[in-house]
Amino acid sequence: MRILSWNINGIRTLPKYHPWNTFKSCEGILDELKADIICFQEMKSSRAVLPRDVALPGHYHSFFSFPVNKGGYSGVAVYTDSRTAIPLKAEEGLSSRLQPQPPLSAEERVSQYYPLPDDIVAYPDEGGQVPSTFDLLDAEGRSLVLDFGLFVLINVYCPNETSDARLSFKMNYHLMLQERVRKLIEEEHREVIVLGDINICASPLDHCDGHLPSNQAAFYDHPARAWLHNWLAPRGPMVDIVRTFWPDRKGLFTCWNMKLQARETNYGTRVDYILVTKGLLPWIGHGDIQPSLKGSDHCPIYIDLREEITLDSGEIVKLRDAMKQTEGGREPPRIAAKFWDEHSGKQTVLSSFFGKGATAKSTPSKGSLSQGSSSSSQPSKKEHDPSGSPPEPAPPTTQPDTKPVAVMNAYKKLKPSQPSRPPPAPAPKKRKPAEDSSSSCKSKKRKQPTKGQASIATFFSTPPTASSSTSISASKFREVIEIDGDDEMPAVASPPTPTLTPTSVADPPSSSQPDQDQLDADYRLAYELAKADAAANDDAVPPSSSQAQPSAEQGKAAWSELFAPVQPPRCVVHGELTKMYTVNKQGPNKGKTFFLCSRPVGPGYDKGKSERLRDEVDHRYRCNYFKWMSEVRRERERERERSRTKSQNS
Repeated sequence: MRILSWNINGIRTLPKYHPWNTFKSCEGILDELKADIICFQEMKSSRAVLPRDVALPGHYHSFFSFPVNKGGYSGVAVYTDSRTAIPLKAEEGLSSRLQPQPPLSAEERVSQYYPLPDDIVAYPDEGGQVPSTFDLLDAEGRSLVLDFGLFVLINVYCPNETSDARLSFKMNYHLMLQERVRKLIEEEHREVIVLGDINICASPLDHCDGHLPSNQAAFYDHPARAWLHNWLAPRGPMVDIVRTFWPDRKGLFTCWNMKLQARETNYGTRVDYILVTKGLLPWIGHGDIQPSLKGSDHCPIYIDLREEITLDSGEIVKLRDAMKQTEGGREPPRIAAKFWDEHSGKQTVLSSFFGKGATAKSTPSKGSLSQGSSSSSQPSKKEHDPSGSPPEPAPPTTQPDTKPVAVMNAYKKLKPSQPSRPPPAPAPKKRKPAEDSSSSCKSKKRKQPTKGQASIATFFSTPPTASSSTSISASKFREVIEIDGDDEMPAVASPPTPTLTPTSVADPPSSSQPDQDQLDADYRLAYELAKADAAANDDAVPPSSSQAQPSAEQGKAAWSELFAPVQPPRCVVHGELTKMYTVNKQGPNKGKTFFLCSRPVGPGYDKGKSERLRDEVDHRYRCNYFKWMSEVRRERERERERSRTKSQNS
């Protein structure tokens, strides 16, 4: 039997990658993973939008935990093969605070004892406060607990430390998990498997930069690393089973930064674990990671359980018997997705009204939409006849009802109630001559739209006369010339730009001045183009053919330079072409482009002088080259100006 864990980083993004995009349903993806118990983290979905094939994937029983208030975030799931592994009990969360309706009975609960805030020494937040309840810790859909008889399985997605304010939440969640496991082991004498994304590196060997002297010295100073280090054997009760099979293996990473292409050089961390109590060690035959499976920034990890073991007494115990799996099978626990109202036939979903099988279920009544008239898709004109004649009943038809009864009733309830008013008397019709009507029609078509809103008719209006357009263009040209009346354009001095490092990519400085410099450069180029055209078309002093030809060539070259794509510069350290990136973070620089060294990141790559010691830099990987696109354009413009000046002087 195989137990697999994988942070999939979104159930909707996984099918977009190969080989998962070759399967038509979630059942095919689960079959390809070839595991009996499959645990997912970061589902990034909610119960309301979960596809049916994900909730009920064929012969798998499914269990989910989603955030209480925030959809599309966090979330864990457990799929069990109904032919080999059906849990005896299941519950959501670690503190028993998350309950279905009606709540689980004492016989349905996995445990008798649950952690309480007074049982742990809580980690204080920035204000020195500690949580009085576990409600917030358990409200983000981060854990599922399933009882398989031989062991209790806990699938967790532990919080990440995204900021200093989040550290207390992360530490208190770890402490709550530790207390839940302690009660299962010591007070209920159960064997436990904790697996999932714990978001901590257990040792320097599990970090891509853990071998560097600066990191080894202070590796366990972080409170989360110190906690996990003390929870694992030999100091604690939990055994890191995958590391047990590979004690000295380097590069045993399960997570990579995809924005830096870190997976290409295996520059990652190991934050996904399968932790077991010591009593389960005889059952475990193997454990490893699967870095070849793509589709997420994490890779799957798994363990294989032996089908049978021989006790010291000589008795042979089969795994199926130890897990209390019966031949005929049984129903899963009540929190399984198959018992949800929307999947068990107890609740009618909106999509059922728009299916192919939706037909008219009732005969029409006189002028009533609330009784499901099949002619509601084609309302009778007599309902709005101002003459007041009673509407005639529409004949019954067998065509499908395009506006179901329930939808129309809901729509009526949403419409605000309005007082009934008699229909206005029809206005007397006046006959006008054909010419007047046509002219009024044209005037309506040419009617100017409201100020501030453009109409499509404005794009097809009559263009201005040639004289007016000539005067307008001439005035515009004179305005351009008046900005700088001298024939020689002085070079605009660019302000010195500070040296930027890759650490400033997340929050780069404002680039309004570089944009202004670029506008000035474009203006100078446009001015030279205009001067070249004026020189070529000047009739006062007819130029010779030898003098006119260079002006035309200069104009053509100037236009080519204006629209030519910017070639990426070369980094200083390696002398290789750099790679262009775009700022996606919200802020004044969003959408702007910049260049970084094109080499991939790796152990000891240059993060900058403030984050990497110079003697620890490995120049085989990315250097700290950084330059804005606007700065590159300015440098290219300076080069063009220097070359033009040199050609004019020569």
